[in-house]
Amino acid sequence: MARVRPLSGYPEWTPSERVVESAVLDSLRHTFRLHGFGEIETRAVETVERLAGKSEAAKEIYTLTRLNAEVDADARLGLHFDLTVPFARYVEEFQNDLAFPFKRFQIQKVWRGERPQEGRYREFYQADIDIVGRQSLPAHLDVEVAVVMARALAALPLPGVAMRVNNRHLVEGFYRGVGISDIAGALRSVDKLDKIGPDGVRAELVEQGVPDTAADAVLELARISAPDASFVAAVEDLWATTTTIAEVADAQAELRDGLTQLVALVEGVNAAVPGTAVADLRIARGLDYYTGSVYETFLEGHEDLGSICSGGRYDSLVAGGGFPGVGMSIGVSRLVSRMLGAGLVSASRAVPTVVLVAVTDEDTRGASNAIADQLRARGIATEVAPSAAKFGKQIQHADRRGIPYVWFPDSGEVKDIRSGDQVPAQPETWAPPADDLYPRIVRHDG
Repeated sequence: MARVRPLSGYPEWTPSERVVESAVLDSLRHTFRLHGFGEIETRAVETVERLAGKSEAAKEIYTLTRLNAEVDADARLGLHFDLTVPFARYVEEFQNDLAFPFKRFQIQKVWRGERPQEGRYREFYQADIDIVGRQSLPAHLDVEVAVVMARALAALPLPGVAMRVNNRHLVEGFYRGVGISDIAGALRSVDKLDKIGPDGVRAELVEQGVPDTAADAVLELARISAPDASFVAAVEDLWATTTTIAEVADAQAELRDGLTQLVALVEGVNAAVPGTAVADLRIARGLDYYTGSVYETFLEGHEDLGSICSGGRYDSLVAGGGFPGVGMSIGVSRLVSRMLGAGLVSASRAVPTVVLVAVTDEDTRGASNAIADQLRARGIATEVAPSAAKFGKQIQHADRRGIPYVWFPDSGEVKDIRSGDQVPAQPETWAPPADDLYPRIVRHDG
């Protein structure tokens, strides 16, 4: 028989690892629902034309065809590579059935044909939240989305996160003030700061026709960072010494609008989850459709992983316009992979089973099954021993499975095999401690 060869980029967790992943997903759902976000699920496929759009995403799309099927235009389907494109189609298709502002969360697998590496997969879970309006959307919802995501991350057993935020109005107003006309090109270059460094970004800006003094000002702006409103003074000082265009009033108004929104964002998030938000003016989010707040979130001590959660404000979710929104997305599989790989967490046990009911002999297996069913009826996950071996071997079986308790039908006692404690118990009334009822995440500090 041929040896099975693994496929890279498609994570398959062990049962104990799956406990961690499931707990993360359940925690995210709980937080999103607490804040009024309704869950949707979209189909796994969209037309290739819609998926690719005008971006370079086409090279990452997995297409679908039936074996021996004739290929035609209608058969050009692909697996979604993120949740934004299908969500945009969903809003466009069902707009008459939705109440706006529409608050949605979506947790699904996506597929992306990129090179697998640590924390990068071809099949993975994403968790998105968005608030979408019809024609308009209040700026305070930029803060709400960030607060909800900050609380969702704070509820997970993580060492801490830093949500680094910026505002496109601030940045674009400043860029115009120093004489830059290709704002989108400059933003895409600044977005590469971590990859190519300041010298590389400066070279790209100059190649785009940005004057040396303006390129220096852009890099100086990107160095400004603060966990509170103190960044405002630094921006204003830089603005006063670098603006060059005559028609500066409009650019200054846009910059001040961005400053106001960014202060509200930093202060709002830190009021809800202290120490989380940092104004970081190097955060650019190179995608052209962002028009206001932008967010990138990093796991403290694991910054090499890159942003685990990002997003921003956009003028319209739907190509035709009219649906402004704001949203954030967590790369769940990437996050879980680091949590497991770095030993940050583990599962308390790999199986849901709390109790193994022992079997004295095969003639009395029916009595053991009856006890198990009584426990199950009360929500206690229970197994019956697979064989009527000596009790010592049945205890060993429970230990290998990770089952914490063994029930002895003859004596009417239950044993905690971790501590050795054994007490009388009735299946109608006995319950394990709350921490033992379900598998849970165990956090490991350090």
